[in-house]
Amino acid sequence: MKLYRFLSADDTSEFCHKVTAALNAGWELYGHPTYAFDAANGVMRCGQAVVKEKEGDYAPGIKLGEQ
Repeated sequence: MKLYRFLSADDTSEFCHKVTAALNAGWELYGHPTYAFDAANGVMRCGQAVVKEKEGDYAPGIKLGEQ
């Protein structure tokens, strides 16, 4: 199965660490990163999609962050 996640966080080193952890867990970057202003909180936010191939069948209850 192919898994998909969208990672997001404020524009801090936390976001870079989140993406780095996913890459080191076997996830691959998918598409370009995004960067947008979150007016409700007054901060810039980053986002990056990642994908991963994994054996097995998809089920809606799967915890993507644990794969």
